[in-house]
Amino acid sequence: MASLPVLQEETWFRKGFWSYRIPALLYMPQSCMILAFAEEREDEVDEHAKLIVMRRGTYDGTTHHVQWIKMETIVNAQLEGHRSMNPCLVYNEVTGNLILFFIAVPGKVSENHQIKTKTSLVHPCQVTSTDNGCSWSPAKDLTETVIGTAHKDWATFAVGPGHGLQLLNEARSLVIPAYTWAMGNFVAKEHAVECQVAGVHSRGERVVYCNARSSQGARVQAVSYNHGMDFDSGQRIEKLVEPPHGCHGSVIGFPSPANVKSGYPAGRRNLGVYLNKCPLDLACWIGPTLIFKGLCAYSDLQHMERGPDGSPLFCCLFEFGTSSQYKEIIFLMFTLKQAFPSECGAAVDRPIQCPSENHLT
Repeated sequence: MASLPVLQEETWFRKGFWSYRIPALLYMPQSCMILAFAEEREDEVDEHAKLIVMRRGTYDGTTHHVQWIKMETIVNAQLEGHRSMNPCLVYNEVTGNLILFFIAVPGKVSENHQIKTKTSLVHPCQVTSTDNGCSWSPAKDLTETVIGTAHKDWATFAVGPGHGLQLLNEARSLVIPAYTWAMGNFVAKEHAVECQVAGVHSRGERVVYCNARSSQGARVQAVSYNHGMDFDSGQRIEKLVEPPHGCHGSVIGFPSPANVKSGYPAGRRNLGVYLNKCPLDLACWIGPTLIFKGLCAYSDLQHMERGPDGSPLFCCLFEFGTSSQYKEIIFLMFTLKQAFPSECGAAVDRPIQCPSENHLT
């Protein structure tokens, strides 16, 4: 159960005939709607993934509670003969379209097989909804239009998982986090795999901040100063400790007061959140504050609005279990003040004069 007072705790997906893994979460403030996604699998094994499922909920700002409807399978999010994996969501505020990115992998071909044979068989795909997830377009294979000839140089490829980002630049570009293997090695100075991105301010300009899983004992960050086209060399974040083989976490940016990240300070056990008021400064991470005790794994975070105590409100979707980390996927809603009471103080009760960027992870 939650290790601090929270506003709502609920199990969304529970292992039964099917297993559920790889949570993804999106909050759409225009409709006060929360969308939760996961992979539906035959069992916990990656090669036994099948389709992507979804639950939709509506947040009531008066009661501070989310009302959910039953689970749905997104039948359009698939290519024939392939399994659908790694849901990654973004809402386009310009068009009003909700876009679900995912990867399609043939049959039961493993990631290990692709790395060993240096042959990528993965297809990045998308489906689009114009009605907040009630219906979806046919799947679109993005391999040729987005990756092109570079595909032959990669051993495998994946998006997210979790959520993407829409920039505030003139083009309102969409940034979808992804990782690749090239000729058997990671395509980065620091070894990194699953990642997420957030928009933050640095020296008066808005940059794209990337926070990634690593098997080297600590998370890795990188920054783009040209809207995600290029990133600088990765840096280890020693304060964000990783389990021996790493684990996917989540990062979000939000207006003052901070940047937040979910993580696992004791291996894939005990879910915690970290806070950074100066996102690009490796030394400024605070935490972790444990928000859930027990066996936990992949997670995704979203910033919502103001909570009942006046501080920023967050929701988190994460894997949990008693005998293993993959028995349930749980939804948790909490405020910044509940997680970091000493970092809020009276500041949450007065207007923000000079917006700063923060990160929660």
